[in-house]
Amino acid sequence: MSGFTLHLLRHGALEQPGLMMGRTDGAPTAAGIAACVAQTAGLGVEQLISSDLQRASKAGAAISDALGLPLTVDPRWRELDFGDWDGKASGAVDQGTLGAFWDDPDANPPPGGERWSSLVARVSAALADMVPQTTLVVTHGGAMRAALHALCGFDQRQLWAFDLPYAARLTLQVWPGEKPNAQIIGLTS
Repeated sequence: MSGFTLHLLRHGALEQPGLMMGRTDGAPTAAGIAACVAQTAGLGVEQLISSDLQRASKAGAAISDALGLPLTVDPRWRELDFGDWDGKASGAVDQGTLGAFWDDPDANPPPGGERWSSLVARVSAALADMVPQTTLVVTHGGAMRAALHALCGFDQRQLWAFDLPYAARLTLQVWPGEKPNAQIIGLTS
């Protein structure tokens, strides 16, 4: 099977930035949505998918209108669930526990939250179900990193090195198979 281009687009800026937003949903700004739409010009997208959280799905809907493509909403592209930390500023969380999470998010998940391996499993399932055509997924920073882990094999320290600001677009060439693999083509922010 031949490869296909996959664009992963982080949602735009939020009305309340600086919070640990996992399952807690925040409204995107109009400028954040516009920045996401601007990232799609000339991509030749054939399939459009977004997370079901409004900060991604509203940008997905605007992109759908701009490109004239139907939008598929898939909750598997949600952000990691930060449990008890969800919706809080990182400074309001015990720094020792937070540091242990950043060092090993699978062994030290947020209290009441999701393990890193669970995020990777659901993103991997979404990738496996993807039709191999030029695709844009409007999603979240954690889900983008989970896709990089699943497709490229990056370890945790390498994944945290990727700067994925609001409306950043990561472009990969993906070769599906039993163990899909990919090559990063570009990162645009």
